[in-house]
This record gives sequence, C-alpha cells and structure tokens, in this order.
Amino acid sequence: MMDGPQAHWLQDGKRLHLNHGPIDLIVEAFGEVDECRAAYAQAVARFQTILIELVEELPELRLPAFFLAPRAFASPTARRMEAAVMPLAECFITPMAAVAGSVADEMIAALLAGRKLDRAYVNNGGDSAIHIGKGGSMGLAVAGTGNGMADRITIRARDGVGGVATSGWRGRSFSLGIADAVTVLARTGAEADAAATLIANAVDLPGNPAIRRIPARDLSPDSDLGARPVTQGVGTLAPDEVARALDNGLAVAEDFRRRGLIAASALFLGGEARISGSVALGAPNKHEPEEVAHA
Repeated sequence: MMDGPQAHWLQDGKRLHLNHGPIDLIVEAFGEVDECRAAYAQAVARFQTILIELVEELPELRLPAFFLAPRAFASPTARRMEAAVMPLAECFITPMAAVAGSVADEMIAALLAGRKLDRAYVNNGGDSAIHIGKGGSMGLAVAGTGNGMADRITIRARDGVGGVATSGWRGRSFSLGIADAVTVLARTGAEADAAATLIANAVDLPGNPAIRRIPARDLSPDSDLGARPVTQGVGTLAPDEVARALDNGLAVAEDFRRRGLIAASALFLGGEARISGSVALGAPNKHEPEEVAHA
C-alpha cells in the first residue's frame, strides 16, 4: 500500500521536502518570514491530493495528444500537462511527457497564491518551476555539462523563464534518443518538460549498432510509449556521429525556439554540446545567491 503524502524539512531547515509515491519535491521560498511560512502551508495543503487527482485520469493521460483537439481534464495539473503538449502534437507525444514539470507548476502556483515572495522554486526530480520577483535572479545547476562548460546558469526576472527541465536517456524517464542530457528553459515547467523530451528524442542516430534499445512496454507494461524502443545503452560513437546526433536535436530545438515554445536549450552528448538561444553557461556570479534550483 502506498503511503500518504509526506512533508518534512531537510536538515538545513530551509527547504521543504514533499513526497507521495513517485512525486518527490524540494520546495524553497525566499522573502519575509511570515509570507514564506504561509506559502509553505499552502504548498503542503495543495500537495495532499495532487497525486490522487492524476491517478484518477491516468488512462487518458497516457494516450497521445492531438494537435488543436484538447481534451477536458478535471485536474488542473492534468490540464497543464495537456496544454503543454498540444503545440507539439504534430508528432507522437502524450501528456505524460510534461507530468513532472506540470506538478512543479501546480505546486509553485499554490506556493505563490496571495503571497509576496522574492524568489521561489519547486524542484521535481530535476524538472523545476521557478518564480523570480521583479529585478531578481536565480542560479540554476545544469546537468550534463561538459566540453569546458560550467554547470551554472543565471536566470533573471526579465528573461521570462518560469520553468527548467532536463531529459535524456540516462535520466529517470524513458527516452527514444541518445542525449546524455537536454536542458530546456521555457515559460513554465510543463512547457520545458515537454520540449526537453522531444528534443532529447531527436538527438539520435537511427539504426546505429552502438545503441541498445528495448521496447518500453518490456520495461514497464503500462508505459505510455507502448512498443516504441527506448534507449538502454549507448556504445562508443565516432566524433562525426556525435556531431550528427546533436545537430539532429539542435534542429528541433531551434524550431521550438523560433515558434516561441522555449526560451533556450543546451544539448549534451559524448562531451560535446550544442546551444540554442541565449543560455549563458559560465561561472556563477559571486554576487548571485548560493541557493540554486537543479535541472
């Protein structure tokens, strides 16, 4: 039997840990003490039913979305998931591609409702929703960096970024591609999550014998990916193969950016990288806050 929603403070006494089944959140708010206290209470209250609501609509959420034909879900989190994947539904995608980011968005909305916070984030296993007050900034830790790139980026309020997500075959979710990691910045966590999934899928070399794939349903019988082959291992690739796979993903990332679906992205494979948009991957500013949301 699955335990009910759990809430406790991490050892530093600053970050709230919320856990229920597969949902595992780290929440942190910055601002006046009373405002933060009220915000945390609101987040805990909202967390009590969020998983239950999703489970009730899970069968439909595992079905593909259709371009310009949104479904009427009851849960606000499910509606966020559907809205995030709709613009991407010219190819196969289900709302489950945005579940982690959508949960983060729903929880940060609860955190902020009626509150005045300087900054806040909800980190759902690396897919995060963020709030940055006017004139503020937040540091983000980025997974998959390499090729001389630092592992921090700084997001400012004027950037209009409210979500960051990372996807790739090494992550906790299945991927059709071979990216070590793809990190996306977008207006919301849900939009970043969905886009990262598809960009990571596109970082690929179809038919390459160095790539080991297994049908998703063989690994998880109820996977929304069904019989689609998901990556389980990537052998040694030649430099030109790495470049070709990254360029395949970059083409999709650039298309999403031109359409206004994402703000920026960073793609990583085999120690190489591609950047789409104005993502400043560099050493963290010494004046930036130490606290970071992880992508």
